[in-house]
Amino acid sequence: MLWSLIKIVVFFVLVGLLAICAGLLLNAEGSIRIALANTELSLGPLQAVIALILLVVLVWIAFKLLGLLWALIRFLNGDETSVSRYFSRNREKKGLSALGDAMLALASGEGKEAQAKAEKAEKYLHRPELTSLLIAQGAEMTGDRARAEEVYKELVQHDRTRFVGVRGLLKQQLDAGNTDTAFALAERAFAIKPKHEETQDTLLKLQASRHDWTGARRTLGAKLKHGSMPRDVHKRRDAVLALSEARDVIDEGNTIEARERAIEANRLSPDLIPAAVMAARGYMENNQERFATRVIKKAWNVQPHPDLAATFAEIQPTESPQQRIRRFSTLTRMHPDHPETKMLQAELHIANEDFPAARRALGDLATTEPTARSVTIMAAIERGEGADDSIVRGWLTRALSVPRGPKWVCDNCHTVHGEWTAICGNCGAFDTLSWTEPEEGTVALPTQTEMLPLIVGHTETTQPAVEDHPAPASPAVTEVHGKEAHVPPVSEDERQESVSIPEAQVIVPQHQRDEENAKSN
Repeated sequence: MLWSLIKIVVFFVLVGLLAICAGLLLNAEGSIRIALANTELSLGPLQAVIALILLVVLVWIAFKLLGLLWALIRFLNGDETSVSRYFSRNREKKGLSALGDAMLALASGEGKEAQAKAEKAEKYLHRPELTSLLIAQGAEMTGDRARAEEVYKELVQHDRTRFVGVRGLLKQQLDAGNTDTAFALAERAFAIKPKHEETQDTLLKLQASRHDWTGARRTLGAKLKHGSMPRDVHKRRDAVLALSEARDVIDEGNTIEARERAIEANRLSPDLIPAAVMAARGYMENNQERFATRVIKKAWNVQPHPDLAATFAEIQPTESPQQRIRRFSTLTRMHPDHPETKMLQAELHIANEDFPAARRALGDLATTEPTARSVTIMAAIERGEGADDSIVRGWLTRALSVPRGPKWVCDNCHTVHGEWTAICGNCGAFDTLSWTEPEEGTVALPTQTEMLPLIVGHTETTQPAVEDHPAPASPAVTEVHGKEAHVPPVSEDERQESVSIPEAQVIVPQHQRDEENAKSN
């Protein structure tokens, strides 16, 4: 409302000013005299203003006529004019319409329709960087890999579309399983666009699969530099690569260099359990037990783990069971309620033949949170306290049906691994293994000692002669400090199922062994 009022006021002010100017010109004295050859014109002020306006209009019309004449000349010479521009806009309109139809067909899963529309769009637009990509994707959708590869190779020839072409060829080679060619293409794509996150991840995965740990660490550094990876994640994965590099160096027989790489991996990520184990053993080889103890304690404080306990036991392999209990107290005090700590203390007391203390240390773990290992430990305690064979067999049988306990599980595909690796053996994902409980229904046979004979020092496994039954798959007789331990006979059905029972140490009291030896004599 206010703006309309302002416009009306301005209009009337302008009209008034023009009227005043016209009145002044009419009342003004004098004239303008124009003499041209024998013609003389005398104009008053108002007439002179009107003549000036008419002159301006005539000049404008003259320029328009000249422009029209020049356009006519250009048209006759075949140059671009409004006529040709009209046809160009019409072609562009048809091309954009076909391009849109191609994209919609591609999104709808109609590969052949997408190719046809993209080829039509190319006739009108002449924009191969757009249409060729749609043609290639449509060909891939219909399974025409040869056609897609041909288009991608054409895209590689031009600077503007080179990265798109290399990326398309890279995906084709990965799908075909040609890792060597894919690796070369990934390196080329990374050289063209080092900031491209998908290319970084693809190259990193291929380098890890080829055990090119040095190159993988460079790629990981590029991810950190370009902001595609947080610093804490980079530090962890750099430690994983350093650990993998150390393992390869060990395989080559260079223990000194392997020790340095393992220590570096542990420095980068102290909570990485395999790195802590390897670093501690490296320190032990260098007679630096104090540093080895520090590494194990730091990792145990983050997450108790059987491998850490195994390595901690290796620091003093000849100590007595009582000495070992005292030394392990530096670990068991950190997480006293953790299941791993309880089972570790129980095993230490079993090695010391203090079965009541082992039962107290284990608590109700075998009933409230049963795992194959905790239930087997309970069987060892029962046998050590002189329980009936049926009770011991009952605990061992129960070990078949309870969860297996924490394992190295891939976070990506949930595959259970017997030992930690940098790359999942099933899906090929990098740094996805976590020490956790497998999903329900997942079964994996143990590939390492479930219980810890290392806790009791040097052990030897022997085959028992139990009646006429062959020995079960997992060892049930071990020598602990030179004392043989026996497991009660099992039935044929139990023997067949006992393949899945984890390795266990079952210890018999000394007085019972003496009685059995006397009977046999």
